[in-house]
Amino acid sequence: MGSVAPTSVTARYEAVIGIEIHAQLKTVSKMFCGCSTDIQDAAPNSHTCPVCLGLPGTLPVINRRAVELVLATGLAIGATTPDVTRWDRKNYFYPDLPKGYQISQFDLPLAAHGHLDFETAEGPVRVGIRRAHLEEDTARLIHATDEGGRRVSLVDFNRSGMPLMEIVTEPDLRTGEQARRYAEELRLVLLAIGASDAAMEEGQMRVEANVSLRPVGRETFGTRTEVKNMNSFRSVERAIAFEIERQAGVLNAGEAVTQETRGWDDDRGLTYTMRVKEDSHDYRYFPEPDLPPLRADRAWLTAIGAGLPELPAARRSRYRETLGLSAYDAAVLVGDIGASAVFEAALAAEPELPPKAVANWVIGEYLRLAGSAAIAVRGAATSVHGAQLGRLVRLVGEGAISGTSAKVVFERHAATGERVDAIIEDLGISQISDRDALLGIIDTVLTANPGAVADVRAGKGQARGFIVGQVMKATRGQAQAAAVQALLRERLGPN
Repeated sequence: MGSVAPTSVTARYEAVIGIEIHAQLKTVSKMFCGCSTDIQDAAPNSHTCPVCLGLPGTLPVINRRAVELVLATGLAIGATTPDVTRWDRKNYFYPDLPKGYQISQFDLPLAAHGHLDFETAEGPVRVGIRRAHLEEDTARLIHATDEGGRRVSLVDFNRSGMPLMEIVTEPDLRTGEQARRYAEELRLVLLAIGASDAAMEEGQMRVEANVSLRPVGRETFGTRTEVKNMNSFRSVERAIAFEIERQAGVLNAGEAVTQETRGWDDDRGLTYTMRVKEDSHDYRYFPEPDLPPLRADRAWLTAIGAGLPELPAARRSRYRETLGLSAYDAAVLVGDIGASAVFEAALAAEPELPPKAVANWVIGEYLRLAGSAAIAVRGAATSVHGAQLGRLVRLVGEGAISGTSAKVVFERHAATGERVDAIIEDLGISQISDRDALLGIIDTVLTANPGAVADVRAGKGQARGFIVGQVMKATRGQAQAAAVQALLRERLGPN
């Protein structure tokens, strides 16, 4: 069962949804030790030390950069930071947790009481953000089959101790679409401020949803379930839509919803029971004795706030109100951080270009190539140089190269990084627009085709097209078509 539309069953209830997002922070070292966070494609258990393995006698040391990134996120979402915060131990036993507890934050998070605004098909939405706190990640469990055919569970501790930010909303969301758009907007904020690469496919951003239903008009909350294993924004929307429909069916049958953790099966389009849902008291939180309380100096916060870049909502507004782009174009550009970076760089290099012309190239050609993996993209860094795209758009606007040829040039630039002028020269595809040069070629073609000239003067349109084709052939397609047409009207008249 996939994404479902409201039915007479679900119309009786209001969904109440809260989102928890875990984002891996963009730091060089782990949260409480010096191990590298560059674990992508690393051999299992190759980025570990006694601290992140939880060996007896080891002591944690706070990663200052990780703290700064959470504080920056709090400022970006309008949250408040307490004068003093502290670390807590979250106690539970699982094979991926070497110490038997996780260093986290409970009642004094680094950021609290923020919000995020975003647009949906039904209009603007504001969701309250209850908290953003810092913790260490767990190890990674890998379930596999060994050479003897037995099912085994393996533990890779490379991820253990990675700095992780957990961001928790208030129960302000009501639909799967709102949840998806919130997650998308928060990801853009994290990318913009450099807090995380937030690649869901690499596990750098993990979304969990708490979903409950209550009869329309009632204020008290229903029993909630937590939905995990949603590995794409589309999955977030589909999973929540399914869970709303499932719970409505349970309630309509006169049964009670069970408080539990459910997984999302993307292939089958349904949620399934994983385990009974824990409450916070089950974790026996208590203050971490090996770490002192942390004081967020006001001058430190001010400096972090001063370093924040333009946020996605402000950028969309500027694109619409200052650059004159449509709401659609602004949303598409800001929705892809690489596209936005290329657009900005192109306009910076060629400030006289019409923003709409540059936007068309970025939305059309850049995103097409990025979607086909023809462009290497990592966050805002891409293999396309915005200044070179600006140069190409200017050459098209000046008639120095045709739009069709420019697409060939852009694709080669994206693949090789070569300058567009060098590519044009190498391919020999610059347009001929010089009046005297074109007139010489046109006169030669007219002399060689007297019959076609007579037909043009007799009003036969096909003959004019034939002559244009002969001129383009003589110039190997490099003649500027508009200039050829204008000069032919001079030579043969308007017919």
